[in-house]
Amino acid sequence: MAANTTDLEKRLWEAADELRANSKLKSSEYSIPVLGLIFLRYADWKFTHAEEELKNAGSKRRGITKADYQAKGVMYLPDAARFSTLLNLPGGADIGKAINDAMRAIEAENEELKDILPKTYNRLENDLLFDLLKNFNKVELGTDLSGDAFGKIYEYFLGKFAMTEGQKGGEFFTPISVVKLIVEVIEPYHGRIY
Repeated sequence: MAANTTDLEKRLWEAADELRANSKLKSSEYSIPVLGLIFLRYADWKFTHAEEELKNAGSKRRGITKADYQAKGVMYLPDAARFSTLLNLPGGADIGKAINDAMRAIEAENEELKDILPKTYNRLENDLLFDLLKNFNKVELGTDLSGDAFGKIYEYFLGKFAMTEGQKGGEFFTPISVVKLIVEVIEPYHGRIY
């Protein structure tokens, strides 16, 4: 687990909320894309660590395959879905389309995620998306981020989104799309891939 998950949660939230504050978006419009990018950042972090391990243990006769990542309990990410690929898009690129394509590429390689990941990034401004990618990339995830820590980050974000959206009679509202993302994406993988 990361040395201080609470600090990590706060740093990720500050990165997301700073940009939300500078946009005209409500939390309900911003929550799904942000949670999707946190998912992508975490999946990329796990994939990168597995990639390093596999390179060091690989054989020269047989290349590393998708099955090798899956054997390590890591979701396979094609190049188009790598966080670094999105960060290195050329100036003027349609970042929203690239992120949507990244989510589709993940779904294509991981059938259990088909039609679950958010693909509405083209609704957000390019500059906003690029700043969000850069800010999330700056946040060091640590060396041992477990699925439990990732779940806590999601839970923290859901609470923060609910608080910024407002309360009615002391009750928080979590949009059904956010609940669906958590139930269908995070829960099935808890303890299996993460």
